[in-house]
Amino acid sequence: MAVYTHVDPDDLAALVSRYDIGTVLSCKGIAEGVENSNFLLETTGGRFILTLYEKRVQVGDLPFFVDLLDHLAGRDCPIPAMVHDRDGVAIQEIAGRAACVIQFLSGISPSHPTPGQCEAVGAALGAMHRAAAGFPGGRENSMGHRHWRAVADATGDLDAVISGLQDIVETELAFLDANWPEGLPAHVIHADLFPDNVLMLGETVTGLIDFYFAASDFRAYDLAVTHASWTFSDDGSRCDADRAHALMRGYAREIALTEAEIAALPLLARGASLRFLLTRAHDWVHTPADALVTRKDPAPFLNRLRRYQAGDAASLFTAP
Repeated sequence: MAVYTHVDPDDLAALVSRYDIGTVLSCKGIAEGVENSNFLLETTGGRFILTLYEKRVQVGDLPFFVDLLDHLAGRDCPIPAMVHDRDGVAIQEIAGRAACVIQFLSGISPSHPTPGQCEAVGAALGAMHRAAAGFPGGRENSMGHRHWRAVADATGDLDAVISGLQDIVETELAFLDANWPEGLPAHVIHADLFPDNVLMLGETVTGLIDFYFAASDFRAYDLAVTHASWTFSDDGSRCDADRAHALMRGYAREIALTEAEIAALPLLARGASLRFLLTRAHDWVHTPADALVTRKDPAPFLNRLRRYQAGDAASLFTAP
């Protein structure tokens, strides 16, 4: 459940009156997502998403997100643009929260992606990267490599989450610190392109959504995050080679990676696995028992990390 803040109907009507989108017909909470309060807003002018920004999205970052989505949507990426009111303002306030009205896109997030869907997502990611390369803005990746040790420290006793995890994390952090690449092509990336952040109709991508971790980083790291989240079994114990190769084929249709990027992919995927292992472990420890958010098990990303540590991991990133 991802509705942390409830909206008064009169306040909602006043907000909608600032736009040229008609009048309110209904507004229903959306269960998906864990970061913000999201509502399906139906008006006489159509369907929209109303998002209220909660604790993890800083209000000062919102202009960056608005500009990024406008930039990508303006270059024919399947991105839900922010709706601007009659005065050209996209960032509003309601119920004591910063809020935006966002374009509604049709589609369903796949729960068990097929190779065809993985290929389509790889191509959509590559096209988004080509468009993002021309975006003039930037933002530090607050969940990037330099911040993982702090997340581990803030979690506390990692062994209380998974037995032996403390030593595993310490060893992996030391390895990544010593070997993290430099100088790879970089620009603003999505950084969280899990299947639940992609809308599809069959094997057609209709929407790339939830850009609230978007930041400046290596484009190959973004591909590694997508690889880790789209190509494994639910428990992370097995990487489906057909899905993995399809994802890489789709991306290669849009962008030819450099030799340095290709060589770095297994290590970047280890980093991506560690990033989500750590943030899930942190939430596992610190999410209150009575919270409306379902905690996500960190163990599947420990399994992914082990697979990417294997000597043949580079074979998962080919595009035969």
